[in-house]
Amino acid sequence: MENATGNKGESMFSRLSGDKVIWTVVFLLSLISIALIYSSSSSLAYKEKTTNFAFLVKQIQFVLMGLVALYMCYKVPLGWYRGLANFALLVSIVLLALTPIIGIEINGAKRWIDLGFTTFQPTEMAKIAIVLYLARALEVSRLDTFKEFMIRIIIPVGITCVLILIGSVSAALFVGMISVMMLIIAGVKWNYIFKAGGIAAGMLVVIVILHLCGLTLFSRLDTAMSRLTKFTKGVEIEESMTAEQKQKEADKTYQADMAKVAISSVGILGKGPGKSTQRYFLPHPYSDYIFTIIIEEYGLAGGIGVVMLYLWFLFRCIILVKNCKKVFTALTVAGLGMLITVQATLHILVNVGYLPVTGHTLPLLSLGGTSLVILSCAFGIILSVSRTIDVSSKNSAAPAIAAAPADGVPEIQYVADLPAGYPRRDRYHALVPAFYPQPGRSEKGDER
Repeated sequence: MENATGNKGESMFSRLSGDKVIWTVVFLLSLISIALIYSSSSSLAYKEKTTNFAFLVKQIQFVLMGLVALYMCYKVPLGWYRGLANFALLVSIVLLALTPIIGIEINGAKRWIDLGFTTFQPTEMAKIAIVLYLARALEVSRLDTFKEFMIRIIIPVGITCVLILIGSVSAALFVGMISVMMLIIAGVKWNYIFKAGGIAAGMLVVIVILHLCGLTLFSRLDTAMSRLTKFTKGVEIEESMTAEQKQKEADKTYQADMAKVAISSVGILGKGPGKSTQRYFLPHPYSDYIFTIIIEEYGLAGGIGVVMLYLWFLFRCIILVKNCKKVFTALTVAGLGMLITVQATLHILVNVGYLPVTGHTLPLLSLGGTSLVILSCAFGIILSVSRTIDVSSKNSAAPAIAAAPADGVPEIQYVADLPAGYPRRDRYHALVPAFYPQPGRSEKGDER
């Protein structure tokens, strides 16, 4: 049978351009998510007086919304992302500033905006916006002076992180970490990065002092310190305590304790799909502790399988970065790839007891909503880059330096291959295959 395109037996998947591995990872994670939410939502279903099936339907809807958002971002020309980068960050800052005023509180944190038909978390949008902004800023400016670095990088990123800090300390630290990693990848001077770290530390000290003086704006600092203390020191239950006091102390590490019970009670293959017992005791088994449910039901094999999917995705992102011909696209893929994989890593480390509770979801696997849709957009942007690049081509074998044009400036392939003493403007993006704009060169690069 011949389809509309004239190709016999051609599947829809085969017609999707871009990195097939990343497409495969997205579809596999989406399918796994649906199965996991159905088995892990029992406690939530009981609380809301409904059934697991209702949450299954809800998750399928979120997954479909995420795939639609992914496909839309995948089809958007890359030039649009460059043009909208600054605007996206501005919108994110405005929404973050409005959240303490008009936002609603869920699970003790006021970081959601009620849109009527759903709730929206501006922090998730800000994560992608900051990546796009930094990719654009690092492309258009060489940051020759620290003043320029301060204006273009520190102030916008600092404002964004401070506003995120109001609702979530871990999210603010996460965005700051991704920003620093992008600066390192872009080859920014180390003394600039160290100075930025000093400024960030100073700002944090001021915020803590203001909080201790009675400023309630950063109330999540108490939660963060409590979680850190419980993680490092644990809880001490003394015989002299009353039963109520003992229970109160035990509740402080309840989430982590239940996660450890779930993980320690299984072997290689786990208890089997839908047979988790700790889902009835974990406060958020469908979101914050979804990896615990994976381990309990599918064992070590299931956990390793999920980890390998994220590592597979990261590996493909690295290949894409190596094949990007523009600084913006290379840094965008690097930033979004790290955003997804680092968030997954943090979630997994919390679940296995190596980090204090952070509240980070597992990308594309946790119960849907803002996080699932926004992270789907991140996957879509990466796939939008990949469809402009033939990663199987032999571009990497091209000569590092072509013949010099009339203006005497040679075309750059890979900065690492440049001879010693070459002008710094062409060494600026030292760790990515940078194609720094040269006189007379096209600015279109990887774009459609």
